Amino acid sequence: MTSSAPAGRAAPTAWTAVRLVAAGVVAAAIVAQGFSTIGSAAASGHHVPTAAANFFSYFTILSNAATVVVLAWAGLARLPRERRTSLDPRGLTTAFACVTTYMLITGVVYNVLLRAISIGPDTVRWANEVMHVAAPLLLLLDLVAGPGHRMLRWRAAFAALLFPLAWIVYTLVRAPFITAPASGTPYWYPYPFLDPYGPAGWGGVWTYIAAIAAGILAVAFGVVAVLRLRARRIRI
Repeated sequence: MTSSAPAGRAAPTAWTAVRLVAAGVVAAAIVAQGFSTIGSAAASGHHVPTAAANFFSYFTILSNAATVVVLAWAGLARLPRERRTSLDPRGLTTAFACVTTYMLITGVVYNVLLRAISIGPDTVRWANEVMHVAAPLLLLLDLVAGPGHRMLRWRAAFAALLFPLAWIVYTLVRAPFITAPASGTPYWYPYPFLDPYGPAGWGGVWTYIAAIAAGILAVAFGVVAVLRLRARRIRI
């Protein structure tokens, strides 16, 4: 038997509420952490515009900001009664797949490699947990159970590379012109693995970039695979 109804149609209204509330919570986490980080920089006499620009140069912050946009988009798009059981636009599902990829990678990398070394005095702990644990888990749950997601072509996975590659180019171009606020070194990289002045040098940086690209593609293909599997099950 074939059905044209989207996945998760049993509770579209509940999911709409979850997405909109989650968008608000993640936005609040970004704002809270931003006030703390930038406020601490100002209290220490650092250049506030640079501190603000540095804050929004972290992949984690940008990925969470994108999560706010996509969750709000997904929630608001389904508020009209006639849209509650329909498939999302292809652009929205593609954006969702990309953001889910970024947040899953952010969650895994942070909790496996960075949790023990990245908690600073300016860290807002609840906001930190929202951005690195709750938001990635919510997107994973939305991927496997949320309503409205449509089947994507495999090539959609390559779209997930566009933002991270642009972010890497931005980071590598900007970093040599920024003085590190804490140490005073004449460069600032948001993550050690992008710092060519580290022990591994540029060779290590390019190795990490290649690994990041491969990891993003692997996760993105996994996300697209889940969306395709869900769509096929609905048609059975």
